[in-house]
Amino acid sequence: MKAVGYHAPLPIDHPDALLDLDLPAPTPRPHDLLVRVKAVAVNPVDTKVRKSAAPEPGTAKVLGWDAVGTVEALGTEVQGFAVGDRVYYAGSIDRPGTNAEMHAVDARIAAKAPATLSDAQAAALPLTSITAYEILFDRLKVARGSGNCSKASNRLTSPSSSCC
Repeated sequence: MKAVGYHAPLPIDHPDALLDLDLPAPTPRPHDLLVRVKAVAVNPVDTKVRKSAAPEPGTAKVLGWDAVGTVEALGTEVQGFAVGDRVYYAGSIDRPGTNAEMHAVDARIAAKAPATLSDAQAAALPLTSITAYEILFDRLKVARGSGNCSKASNRLTSPSSSCC
């Protein structure tokens, strides 16, 4: 499969900073979805990891955590998904990234992508939504379900919700 990655953390202006790679497609683990990636997002964490994380000698590191795509195969223990489902997710930093044609992700951190969003829109949401949620509820301690949420937090959590 085609992927974008690197063999060494080099300055971004170096010709080998990001490379077009041919890699074997991942094999799903028991809880994994094998996803044909349609769109990805680039986040600040991608640039930070690219600058500092060296892959194991002789291997490549593929970046990317946010993705949307179509389920091609299911691990033996996956529930709630089917081949052909359109999904989105923020993958795990401990696994190869989403900047590839195929990606294996634990189904327990994926969701069916909203039909009202394009692939690009859906791919842009996972990590930024998690960040917004953590800011509102973990850092600012906005009370969930209190009826006192601001209009901005309503829009972040759901266009149809009346409160957080």
